[in-house]
Amino acid sequence: MAFYPVIMCGGAGTRLWPASRAARPKQFLDLTGDLSLFRQTVQRVAPLAGPDGCLLIVAGVAHLPALRRQLAGLDAPTVLLLEPEARDSGPAMAAAAAWLAARDPEAVAAFVASDHHIPDSAAFRAALTAAGAHAREGRIVTLGVQPTEPSSAYGYIRPAGPDAAPVAAFVEKPDRDTAARWIGEGYLWNSGNFIVRADVLLGELGAYAPEMAAAAREAVAGARPDPIDPAGAVTLGPAFRQAPKLSIDYAVMERTTRAWVLPVDFAWSDLGAWDAIARVADGPAGGGRWIGEADSGCHIHAPAGVTVATVGVRDLAVIVEPDAVLVCALDRAQDVKGVAQQVGASAASPAPALAAAATAFAGWMRSAALPLWSTLGVEADGAFAEALDAAGRSPDAPRRARVQARQAYVLAHAGVAGWRGPWRATVARGLGRFAATNARPDGLYATLTAADGRVLDDTAALYDQAFVLFALAAAARAGIDADDARALAGALWATLERQRLPQGGWREAGAHPYQANAHMHLFEAALAWAAVDPAGPWNALADEIAGLCLTRFIDPAGGFLREFFTADWTPAEGADGRLVEPGHQFEWAWLLTRWAVLRARPDVEAVARRLFQVGARGVDAARGVAVDALDDTLSIASARARLWPQTERLKAALLLAERNPEDRSAWAAEAADALAGLALYLRPNGTWADKLNPDGSFVDEPAPASSLYHIFAAWEQLAASAATLPELADADLSLA
Repeated sequence: MAFYPVIMCGGAGTRLWPASRAARPKQFLDLTGDLSLFRQTVQRVAPLAGPDGCLLIVAGVAHLPALRRQLAGLDAPTVLLLEPEARDSGPAMAAAAAWLAARDPEAVAAFVASDHHIPDSAAFRAALTAAGAHAREGRIVTLGVQPTEPSSAYGYIRPAGPDAAPVAAFVEKPDRDTAARWIGEGYLWNSGNFIVRADVLLGELGAYAPEMAAAAREAVAGARPDPIDPAGAVTLGPAFRQAPKLSIDYAVMERTTRAWVLPVDFAWSDLGAWDAIARVADGPAGGGRWIGEADSGCHIHAPAGVTVATVGVRDLAVIVEPDAVLVCALDRAQDVKGVAQQVGASAASPAPALAAAATAFAGWMRSAALPLWSTLGVEADGAFAEALDAAGRSPDAPRRARVQARQAYVLAHAGVAGWRGPWRATVARGLGRFAATNARPDGLYATLTAADGRVLDDTAALYDQAFVLFALAAAARAGIDADDARALAGALWATLERQRLPQGGWREAGAHPYQANAHMHLFEAALAWAAVDPAGPWNALADEIAGLCLTRFIDPAGGFLREFFTADWTPAEGADGRLVEPGHQFEWAWLLTRWAVLRARPDVEAVARRLFQVGARGVDAARGVAVDALDDTLSIASARARLWPQTERLKAALLLAERNPEDRSAWAAEAADALAGLALYLRPNGTWADKLNPDGSFVDEPAPASSLYHIFAAWEQLAASAATLPELADADLSLA
């Protein structure tokens, strides 16, 4: 009979507020050392899985991004069984048992908590192994810990005899005096770990909680690969939502005649409150600094960069988070749960995290980024600055066409969205200056000019023409010289149309003449113009580029998008042809989904979902960001992570959450993770870092203006998605 460790990862840890939240529960926190409780648990039980086994992890679908980060670098074969919503421990264990039984009729499961403190891992594994021998005989075995004090924080077990024995009774948390009496009578702490054959647990559930058993079996039968991580995660079917919301104690353990208890005497704590953390923590936690008396009995938890000082106080918990501070007497630590409930910290969804982060992001856009780039980011002649340093100064640099066009788009769309800054005059002046310096006689635009207006590079790159079209569409939509914008766009398109290749598509200037990227931005411009001028040539252009992408750019076997090609649109030779950029997988997924909705093409929406899955292969779980490059085996080719792929991941995840209601929670969790990754780059003054090194440091350089287009487009998608996604219902995304 194979042995399967099953890590239960659904607790909320509300007594550990404000560090523990629904979107960041205690198992994912570093509370007792350098590793999170979850990572400690994985390392503790992984050896029990055996060479051909696996760890089964049961968790909420909203926690998948966090689980990926937690599992990064751990050499442990895992299967993630994801709950579409929290239904307590009974349904979670029932679903795990049904999943195991369907694959191994003789499976023995060791259900272990993900958030306990057990310093002696070898003793814990030995206890599970001993309990497994009893489980093979058809018993449901729990570990009973020898009490070290009369605690009122734990439930107790009264064994029917010494050593491994039937359970005479499970009893609730007592007062301290009763606990002292029970310890004298041989009672044990209930550790909440269970070892049982999967078929036995299902049989007992069928006898005592048949609705739960039926819902679990149906949920497993209806399980499907996770939409973002199909190889490593499975989302339980919708029947799971119908399972009665009961703990395993009430559903089975207090009613079955098969319950046994194995006494253990290793150190153990469920770390259920701050007083328990204080007893096992080695100094302050969280990365912050504490100045105080070492023998004061205080426990300090604060983030890196924060100093907490205590004077003349004893036995306190001081817990500092960016948005909340808790100060409590350690002997009142159990009462923190009530405070957490008052502030809503027990909500079991990612909605509060996504809504709060989106609100903060919109506030930054409204009060920092847009004011900065519409003032200090505009040169004396009306042109837009190429970059701004941390002090808000513009370095002396040539002016790229794409930057002038992108900044015009941002400010025009911000104005239409209600931003009150000087957007209209700034856009009109900027586009006027750009036309004066960059316009060519053929209707196209030069790629590079000097500050004095001299043309430094007269090349008309397709990439730049796409952004000029994009900016002109934004101006027309905003009513900024709309007739001129239409005329200029028409002239530009007339020239581009004559340059179309016989085999389809366009040739780009420079070292990579046959590429997907320039077409992607022409596709985006076509969609923008189609919304402004539906009778124009833009819908046909969008259809043409979508077809080229679906038939040439996307690898038919792997479902990923390549970057560079030969003249007949087959992959380029060497490393160029093998390059796969995660950011472009996300960006094309977003654009193709938009196009597929307009054309009623569910088959293309499926292609877009696959592109997102490929892009997600490039998310560095440790840093929570999408890296720059993979190769065509989807292995990391460059671990550097620029800012813009984070925005594209966010945009695509939001739109896919809208379009896939059955998997909405998973996509919303991915969006929340992408927004958290993007936030790493943003500076309070409205600038940003652009390049994150593999070691976690940022390249010290001015903020490139070209990134604002990506950042603002992410805000636009958040604002659009707020109309349909419940996770954003409470977000304040206004720019007014």
